[in-house]
Amino acid sequence: MLKINRHGVLLDKTTLGFENEGVLNPATIQEGNTLHLFYRAVSKGNYSTIGYSKLSNALTIEDRHDLPVLFPQFDYESKGMEDPRITKIDSLYYLTYTAFDGLNAMGALATSKDLVIFEKQGLIVPQVTYEVFKHLAGSKHPLNEKYARYNDRGDMATVNPEKKLLLWDKNVIFFPRRINKKLYYLHRIKPDIQIAAVEELAELNASFWENYLQHFCDNIALVPHYEHEISYIGGGCPPIETALGWLLIYHGVKDSINGYVYSACAALMDIDNPLREIARLPYALFQPEKEWELKGEVNNVCFPSGFILQGDQMIFCKSRCSDCSSLRMAS
Repeated sequence: MLKINRHGVLLDKTTLGFENEGVLNPATIQEGNTLHLFYRAVSKGNYSTIGYSKLSNALTIEDRHDLPVLFPQFDYESKGMEDPRITKIDSLYYLTYTAFDGLNAMGALATSKDLVIFEKQGLIVPQVTYEVFKHLAGSKHPLNEKYARYNDRGDMATVNPEKKLLLWDKNVIFFPRRINKKLYYLHRIKPDIQIAAVEELAELNASFWENYLQHFCDNIALVPHYEHEISYIGGGCPPIETALGWLLIYHGVKDSINGYVYSACAALMDIDNPLREIARLPYALFQPEKEWELKGEVNNVCFPSGFILQGDQMIFCKSRCSDCSSLRMAS
């Protein structure tokens, strides 16, 4: 078994209006000795923006902004920007997040050359209803029945009749370099993790997604397998390139008598074809054990979303139990 050390609270909520309810699920990227941390900041009413903090090492805060660096500007994100991840490809930073409009939660992208000014690229996941998804994705191979369980939200159709009820697609995370000249990224339609790949973002149009969904089963990278992840899985940290393949740190969820339990998980994917699984850790990398992970507004949560490499040590940024009040570190 691997040894995990819990280092405690890194960031806590403040009295500032944009983060007075909680801070959680950070994106991290390291430039030299500086660590940039972009986190989900929650205000009253569960309205989320993206906050920023700079660290001089994994546990020392050098600077923390008193205003969000990214905030909702468009209808597709009008009720919040949640759970960022960030990678750098060539000279461009790709910051992905979940855009929430009050009814639909979908993966979106903002890009930057300097981590100061970001240009929003919009939604980069299929914008279809569950019925369209079911028709296309099930046209060649039968769909796992869990897709209906987690994605058929027909009972919510009357919540806002003026807004179309779309398929939820979250946990969008780019690989940190092109593979075979293409941009690859993870995304998640429950219960599995899928991968999309394009040469340029402009290809992500309705025709692309129609073809993608018609071959949906060919685009599934990981499915739940072990007990600690048996209900569903989703992306965690950006993929890490190793000599043996892409190391994926993702989250796994199991449904227990005490509700869902979120754990950090690990798998190794082929370096040239990340859709091919090479190996998977048969137990959780780490799971809820401490009081702050076991008890909260939502109990039993370990949710990795960023990492720092220091020599042969990997330090994870994760959300504590989702009372949404702080970020914690583990290594």
